[in-house]
Amino acid sequence: MEYVDIYSVIRHNIKKYRQEKGLTQAKLAELTDLSHDYIRQIESEKVANTFSVQTVYDIAVALEIDVGLLFKTDSKE
Repeated sequence: MEYVDIYSVIRHNIKKYRQEKGLTQAKLAELTDLSHDYIRQIESEKVANTFSVQTVYDIAVALEIDVGLLFKTDSKE
């Protein structure tokens, strides 16, 4: 079984779907009641893996997507 860094997958997908929806990090922060800085950290590869399942769920709800999409790997990217 190939190792998958699920945090990197989630980070990538949050950014991808946020941009597809035309949302800024600040707007996503507002929709999730999280700070803009925290959203920036979640999307950054340079920050520790500290976000919770609840946070991932809240972001999916704000993006109006199925939470499973945030866990989906895409070998083409």
